[in-house]
Amino acid sequence: MKLTHDLSSLEWKLAGFAPYHWLYNPPPDLESALAADVTVLPVRVPGSVQGALFQAGLLPDWNVGMNTRLYEWVENRHWVFQARLPDEWLPDNRLQPAGDSTWDFCLVCDGLDDRGWVWLNGKEVGRFKNAFIPHTFDLKEYLLPSGNILWIIFDSPPRWLGQLGFTSQFTEWKPRFYYTWDWISRMVQVGIWDAVRLELSDGQRFASLSCTSGWDVQTGSGWLKLAGQAGSCPGSSVEVTLEDAWGVTWRGVFKVEEYNQNGIHLENLPVSPWWPNGLGSQALYTLTGRLLDAQGNLQDEFRREIGFKHIEWKPCEGSVPEADPWLCNVNGRPVFLQGFNWTPIRPNFADVHETDYRRRLELYRDLGVNVLRVWGGAVLEREIFFDLCDRLGLLVWQEFPLSSSGLDNWPPEDSASIETLAKVAESYVLRRQHHASLLAWCGGNELQGDLEGNKIGVGKPVDASHPLIGRFASIVAEKDPGRRFMSTSSSGPRFNAAREDFGKGLHWDVHGPWKADPDLEVWRNYWRDVDALFHSEVGAPGASPAELIRRSRGELPELPGTLENPLWRRTSWWIEWPEFIQEKGRPPQDLQEYVDWSQKRQAQALAIVAGELKRKFPRCGGVIFWMGHDCFPCTANTSVIDFDGNPKPAALALQEIFRQSR
Repeated sequence: MKLTHDLSSLEWKLAGFAPYHWLYNPPPDLESALAADVTVLPVRVPGSVQGALFQAGLLPDWNVGMNTRLYEWVENRHWVFQARLPDEWLPDNRLQPAGDSTWDFCLVCDGLDDRGWVWLNGKEVGRFKNAFIPHTFDLKEYLLPSGNILWIIFDSPPRWLGQLGFTSQFTEWKPRFYYTWDWISRMVQVGIWDAVRLELSDGQRFASLSCTSGWDVQTGSGWLKLAGQAGSCPGSSVEVTLEDAWGVTWRGVFKVEEYNQNGIHLENLPVSPWWPNGLGSQALYTLTGRLLDAQGNLQDEFRREIGFKHIEWKPCEGSVPEADPWLCNVNGRPVFLQGFNWTPIRPNFADVHETDYRRRLELYRDLGVNVLRVWGGAVLEREIFFDLCDRLGLLVWQEFPLSSSGLDNWPPEDSASIETLAKVAESYVLRRQHHASLLAWCGGNELQGDLEGNKIGVGKPVDASHPLIGRFASIVAEKDPGRRFMSTSSSGPRFNAAREDFGKGLHWDVHGPWKADPDLEVWRNYWRDVDALFHSEVGAPGASPAELIRRSRGELPELPGTLENPLWRRTSWWIEWPEFIQEKGRPPQDLQEYVDWSQKRQAQALAIVAGELKRKFPRCGGVIFWMGHDCFPCTANTSVIDFDGNPKPAALALQEIFRQSR
């Protein structure tokens, strides 16, 4: 039997220490910690240290002015999260002295950002290091019959993993985007970013689970594959049910030995197909697996919400024979993929609520989006993100956590990094493979060398000949067969599409450009002529609303929008002040005039891209704009949804084109 307790329901406390000061005569309770640098305050779990400090009034809003700089000291402390485990969670008949119980007591943490220790009752239980995988700790020998106090302690994070650097040398496994990127200032999260639970088991449980499903276009029915390991007491069985809103669609019972040895493969299931947004309904089913003992008593249970779809990638019309296939067929129907690159909603994504996800994802649905690319400089999004994408018809292109660095964009090749990232990739696949929305896996963002074969440079994306990328491909083929794996984004012979190479068959999936030509007719001609099969990044900058800029500027002047103004210099790549002066022959009269001009220009530029590429279908398979929403109040950025979650004019211009028949 397995029992599970959600630790987010407990009262958590937080305290900060100079490094290792918490080790000096550690008290049983943080309230008695004399060496604390930041004394005890409440914290939500999941939750970030930064969020707790802000809520306690100890730090100002980091989204205002240059306040992010006031948070950098947080990275130079050790932070202790504390909770008391309720005595009633540990019944006496399951907790014997000296760890003699036949039950296992495990702490399971789905997301810890990113390194540190777990202590129970003043003793070290284990250590963790990696923000991208779950961590499990055996508490059994450290538990007391009552009064158990749990500590999760966070060490200082890596000093630098930001946008400019050396990908091949970045071997610390923590999200990179919040160390600064061209659309965010530095705010490096520390904390518990996903679910934490206590699992009690006597061994009769589902120890692992793989779940994949699909739609057979020929028979008009679904198929389902389950594999894993479950407790195998004599006479045990696994009961599987599939339900829709009207009741049980399918039910079966299997001997546990059969399940453990061969898994379960079901065909000809009487289900309806799942369709992307705008093409049909999102039929979803509740899959339940129940482990029963010989007497029929429930020992463990899992639930998954699943759907049934068929994805087939075919060559684009007119592509060279050796090109990758970029025409996506869903349930036998060719689909123009159109959407946005997804980045975390906030740098402190541990504090993001379901309502934050729902607001943005429902907006994407309403804009006519059918695909989101979860960018490799961030993290595997939470279960709720995928659940909502399932329900809203938003296909998900999920990348493994690697990204370019500007100076060196080559993935690491050392054996330790490959082994660690292989575990990350396998964890990603097994945790999210059941989702109907999942479209494809990808090795990471803009991993490349130069066209001459050098590792340092830009122009030629990596492929599966790279030892790490090849390992990723093998994991996907083994753990999620049938799902596409892309080596990187962009991919193929060229990173971007250069006019001098049009017509040579060199442009498969490409990135860029991200700024429109001052003459929009020149811009339009480029998109009429470009021969790429797919565009997984393209964009144009647009200013945030004037009210948002004023609200977040703090003591900084709102104008001019130049490098001389620290407010605008934070995201300097997207300044178009000179373009305004070139067009108008003068500087803007005020902020509102500049914002209106900038937003109109972005809307026109992106509408040209979307319109021209959709007209090329099926010669072009789709476009994913960089980027969707802001996670920081940029004065200007390539996002089409502002920091508050409201659409810019560019989003509404794209909506008109996206919602046309495809």
